[in-house]
Amino acid sequence: MSNSNESDELRPEYDFDFSAAVRGKYYKQYQESSNVVVLDSDVAANFHNAEAVNAALRAMLQFAAKTADLTALQAKEPEIH
Repeated sequence: MSNSNESDELRPEYDFDFSAAVRGKYYKQYQESSNVVVLDSDVAANFHNAEAVNAALRAMLQFAAKTADLTALQAKEPEIH
C-alpha cells in the first residue's frame, strides 16, 4: 500500500484543510471539565461499576460531614487533668 495521493480513497468532502487549525485550542477547557479518575487495581477489584464507586464516595462524604461536627465539639472542650 502506497502513501501517495494517488491511493487516497477519501471522498472530496472529507479532504479537510487544517492550515488554519489551532493546536490545543480546547485543551485547557477539556482539562477543567475532565474528571476521569483511575483507581488502583486493588481498589477497583472491590467495585463492580462506576455507580458503586460513586455510592461509596457519597457515603464517605456523608459520614465525614456528620462526624465533622463531633470533632469540632471535641476540639472546643477543654481537657480535664
